[in-house]
Amino acid sequence: MDSVFAKAREKMEKTISSLKYEYNSIRAGRANAAVLDKIQVDYYGCPTPINQMAAISVPEARILAIQPWDASALSLIEKAILASDLGINPSNDGRIIRLVFPALTEERRKQLSKDVAAYGEDAKVAIRQIRRDCIEKIKTMKKNSEITEDDQKYGEEEMQKITDEFIKKIDEIAAAKTKEIMDI
Repeated sequence: MDSVFAKAREKMEKTISSLKYEYNSIRAGRANAAVLDKIQVDYYGCPTPINQMAAISVPEARILAIQPWDASALSLIEKAILASDLGINPSNDGRIIRLVFPALTEERRKQLSKDVAAYGEDAKVAIRQIRRDCIEKIKTMKKNSEITEDDQKYGEEEMQKITDEFIKKIDEIAAAKTKEIMDI
């Protein structure tokens, strides 16, 4: 039964990692290279992430600088950023693309907070799905006489403890991201 718990923990950790990745791509008013992770550039017919074709730095709190290794890719990167849902106009000086992140409006902050809550809720649903699958495995083990009824009860209680632990982690991560967004 320990293998069931180990697999559940592993899947739940992946859910937490996925949630953190989603939160990194949410623009919180500060420059963060992770906002570019989902943008693909059509580079010689192949979709390529920006971080694989340019050096990305944060020279100031609200500015992201992108310096491509291949100067001919500058306009391609600029077009990809414009086509994305990032909502920032890149400024190109011929060598470097600069993205200036404007301060977030109160309305935009509230919308981003709702997005954070929605991602958190999706992660909780995924965690509960993992719990349900594991409890089904435990019930199947009992049905096949691999474990006793007491073991089944213990397994279900332990699975609930693990689930509660991960739900609490999600709440903490979501609260931290919401605080980051709402800070002016």
